[in-house]
Amino acid sequence: MVIVALDFSKAFDTVRHSSVMAKVAQLDLPDNIYNWLANHLHEHSHCTRYHGHTSDMHEVNPSIIQGSGVGPILYVVNGADLHVVKPGNYLVKYADDTYLVIPACNVDTRDIEIANVDTWSQANNLKLNLAKSAEIVYRDHRKRLCFRQPPPLDGVMRVTSLKVLGVTFTHSQWRQNLVHTPQS
Repeated sequence: MVIVALDFSKAFDTVRHSSVMAKVAQLDLPDNIYNWLANHLHEHSHCTRYHGHTSDMHEVNPSIIQGSGVGPILYVVNGADLHVVKPGNYLVKYADDTYLVIPACNVDTRDIEIANVDTWSQANNLKLNLAKSAEIVYRDHRKRLCFRQPPPLDGVMRVTSLKVLGVTFTHSQWRQNLVHTPQS
């Protein structure tokens, strides 16, 4: 199995209000909730205060506030239309953390899946940052003779441990879990 942890540069800062609201409009929400969200994003402005000096107010068009109550939810709505190309592959998404999970039988689809994510990200004003993305390959050590290590993905670092939502997975843990799994 291969897991690719995908990184989007400044993900929350580049989400277009118009795009996310078009996706919110497709949800079955009461009008007052839709209108509240639209009002929350409309004419959103920002200023910076530093050492007693305050900058002018500037309107913010792309961006949703990551630390707000609705920011992560809007990001999830924005990413809801990102899907895999090949059946059997999976996308695991939590706010701006996105993981592409590919079983061994589909390992040759990694490039088309990455290309699909890149195309989606460009259409949604995001930038897929392959230099900060990481790939880990897990294998069942009981099947040494059947294993063919896939070539590394272009521009993606291959790692031996990966942190997924605060939990670190390593090759040795994966092997230990496979070895100690009871057989039916």
